[in-house]
Amino acid sequence: MIHKITFFTVLLVCQVATAQHVSKDSVRMKLHKEMIISEKTPNFLPSISGTNIYAGKKSEVIQMNQLDADLSSNNYRQIMAKVPGVSIWESDGSGIQTSVATRGLSPNRSWELNVRQNGYDISSEAYGYPEAYYTPPTEALEKIEVVRGAASLQYGTQFGGLFNYVTKKSLGNKTFTFETQQTIGNYGLFNAYNAIGGKIKKFSYYAYLHHRSADGWRQNSQYKTTTGHISLTYAFSEKINVTLEYTHMDFLSQQPGGLTDAMFITDPQQSVRARNWFSTPWNSTTLNVDYLINNSTKLNLKIFNTYAQRNSIGYLKDIFVADSLNGNYYNNRQVDRDWYNNLGSELRFLKEYKLFGQKSAFSSGLRAYLGKTTRKQAGTGSVNSDFDLDIISQQNSIYGSFDYKKDLHLSTKNAAIFAENMFQLSKRWNVTPGVRAELINSSVSGTIDKPVVGVSLNVPEQKRSVILMGIGTEFKTTNNTNLYANFSQAFRPVTFSELTPAATTDSIDQNLRDAKGYNVDFGYRGSLKNLVTFDIGVFYLFYDNRIGTISTNGKNLKTNIGSSVSQGIESYVELDCFKLFTTENTLGSLKLFTNVALIDARYTRWDDPAAVADKTKDFSGNFVENAPRNINRFGLTYKYNRFSFTFQYNQVGEIFTDALNTELPNAKATIGKIDAYDVMDVSGTYLINGKYNIKAGVNNLTDESYATRRSGGYPGPGLLPANGRTFFLSIGAKF
Repeated sequence: MIHKITFFTVLLVCQVATAQHVSKDSVRMKLHKEMIISEKTPNFLPSISGTNIYAGKKSEVIQMNQLDADLSSNNYRQIMAKVPGVSIWESDGSGIQTSVATRGLSPNRSWELNVRQNGYDISSEAYGYPEAYYTPPTEALEKIEVVRGAASLQYGTQFGGLFNYVTKKSLGNKTFTFETQQTIGNYGLFNAYNAIGGKIKKFSYYAYLHHRSADGWRQNSQYKTTTGHISLTYAFSEKINVTLEYTHMDFLSQQPGGLTDAMFITDPQQSVRARNWFSTPWNSTTLNVDYLINNSTKLNLKIFNTYAQRNSIGYLKDIFVADSLNGNYYNNRQVDRDWYNNLGSELRFLKEYKLFGQKSAFSSGLRAYLGKTTRKQAGTGSVNSDFDLDIISQQNSIYGSFDYKKDLHLSTKNAAIFAENMFQLSKRWNVTPGVRAELINSSVSGTIDKPVVGVSLNVPEQKRSVILMGIGTEFKTTNNTNLYANFSQAFRPVTFSELTPAATTDSIDQNLRDAKGYNVDFGYRGSLKNLVTFDIGVFYLFYDNRIGTISTNGKNLKTNIGSSVSQGIESYVELDCFKLFTTENTLGSLKLFTNVALIDARYTRWDDPAAVADKTKDFSGNFVENAPRNINRFGLTYKYNRFSFTFQYNQVGEIFTDALNTELPNAKATIGKIDAYDVMDVSGTYLINGKYNIKAGVNNLTDESYATRRSGGYPGPGLLPANGRTFFLSIGAKF
């Protein structure tokens, strides 16, 4: 196995050579006209883009047509290979749902990130339940934009920053263009992406239909997903563009559930749950208006709606509890359902103006949002094995019949205003202060635990206002390099699950506070003589008012339990080795990259002494759960004419899965340390006549057995393995 030290050694040699040759003229290698993989990946967001200001913020842009990666299964381990510090849960081998995080935060369905598509919300409920159940097929994306914690001023929640999927808007300037990518792989993988697009005078359009299905690497892990999207744009004039978008996704996924650690060692592909299913029908609509008032003034309006569901049915008892009686009669399963109906709008304004002879810019925005969620949980389902949401009504002599133990109505109202100003103080130096004001009202009503109490639940409406401030700066050391620094306050609102008692014996602290804190960035980025592309920085994330449960006198109180700090290094360096020695392209291009993140995420205050037997022990200093201490990714890409080949090596450190830093797994396998792991991937692309492509690859080349998370409930308690070795073969065309 190639060890990471080998990569460091090679990179060090190349960097020494760079220092010796940096004074020589470097000519950009001329790529073959059919080559689709660019030499510039990742890119950084410009200081001003549209109505947004990114000066002084740590950012990355992943251009999808520049990647040599497995897009057919949304392999984010490969897609995010050059973005430092991204933690990825790989327990969903289908690629349907993405769980990523940065800086030691929890990757759980990306809920610590502000996840958007084309700039508008796509999470279940942006404030009350910010989980990302919808992930677009990456073959349909133009790029992914990532902004770290400094995104909090422009976008509000969360601590992790912005994760924005940007879909294609057209497929070129022709009247009609068609593209297709058809992929097969082992374990029954079939992936089909077909799209049309074009421009007709002032009208442009793009639409795709995507389908993916497979039996799955693990037992009982079959899935199928279908996604459709249409984008229609009309230019009423040179100043006004209007775009209407609609996205629909429907998937059904069988959930194999968790394993004990012993079962995982014996056979990570096994499953003891065959009747757990998950589905999230998803609909998202948006109207986008761009108005160029004049050459220095822009206006953007987005009105968006999400109408979606979350449906699950399964047997969620502990692993060692059998799912059958006498070998053929199954227990009743549990049905949980959510319905989301969210409506929001954002109006953004940008004005460029002259100050001290330089071009400065002012950006501001208004946001209004209403999120409504209907949650019905703990219904008694059928004894069948297929996806079946039918409910068996329960009878109670006092309270009559009921379908669900929990029947809740949850609502969030939000209004916000923000402003940032980039003061360009000289040709090389700018400073950008900003402020954001949020008003958030959350309410919960309904009934809970009907068979036990059957009384109404009314949590007092949570009303709060939040003021966030920040400042960033950027100094151009050369035309292609700059120093950047940023301080931005952040917050994470109290979610619905934190406002809702888990049982009738639980209570909610009436003074429950939103989590607050701040992000600090400092770094150096850019390119040197077209030989080296880099972004090397340090960060500090303070996360206060973390929410948890304190047990006293047999009752649980949901309250704020402490604070944590994440700090470390995020570094990315990419080197074009052949350019060090020659300007000719006879040998093609060989690029090496290293992506190293060192993360120290620890609790700094612990206010929950009742959670441990030893009441006198201070648990401040414990590692934050699900936070690897190192996330390292290395690789090389070789390109010659129409052919490209990429090798990637991923090394991720061990994690604790609970705040008490429990080393050994418990019997349920819901807590306990998860070991570090190493994974290698290879992929290649060959282009034919500028219209066709053949792609192939092997994921997890050495068939490593590893896991990235444990679950305490759905999709089944226990250790959740990641996929072993899989391969894919893809053929595509564009006309």
